[in-house]
Amino acid sequence: MTDTTPEVSVPLDGATEEFAAQIADQVESFLIALRAVAREADAGRAVSLLLLEISQVLLAGARLGVQRDFTPRAEYQPDVGPEPDIDALRLRLAGMLDNVDTYSFVFDPYAPEVVDSQLSDDLASIATDLENGLRHYRLGNVEEALWWWQFSYVASWGNLAGAALNALLSVISHDRLDADFTGEDEQLAVAEEILEAEMRPGPDAPPR
Repeated sequence: MTDTTPEVSVPLDGATEEFAAQIADQVESFLIALRAVAREADAGRAVSLLLLEISQVLLAGARLGVQRDFTPRAEYQPDVGPEPDIDALRLRLAGMLDNVDTYSFVFDPYAPEVVDSQLSDDLASIATDLENGLRHYRLGNVEEALWWWQFSYVASWGNLAGAALNALLSVISHDRLDADFTGEDEQLAVAEEILEAEMRPGPDAPPR
């Protein structure tokens, strides 16, 4: 005999509701900032801003990763409409990042294999995953949103965000540390010239 008893909707506890709201705020903040960076198209500021924003959204991911496994109520994801057009964002990021867009990373450190990728592609993929969960959240599907954010963090966007963060940090490190080393080389060259000048005999010095 088939059970026709309607499923009773159990409300989420207050702590979970608050947690979901915090994650949604962090996700929305990241998406707004990412679009602003792409729209501004200032490569000099973009790397530092992206480093900051990815660090912050990774904190949200880490919080999701240590939570209990969230379970959606329905077997299939509810329809939240067509996905937003992320391709224009990806192209703007690619044009702005230019020669630092392509980078290499190890996707799985326990099965090391170097993978070539583009920051613009990975940032667009992260945005797509986060946007999908945010649309569920805005439609009131809080459990679905939490499940999707958590699942996609572990399966996809967490790894991509970590790799992108490392690439951006590498760009900043080269920019600052290489400049420091160049400055030190110049200072050493000047010091050597001064020492050589001081050791040169003057015109009145007696012959040796």
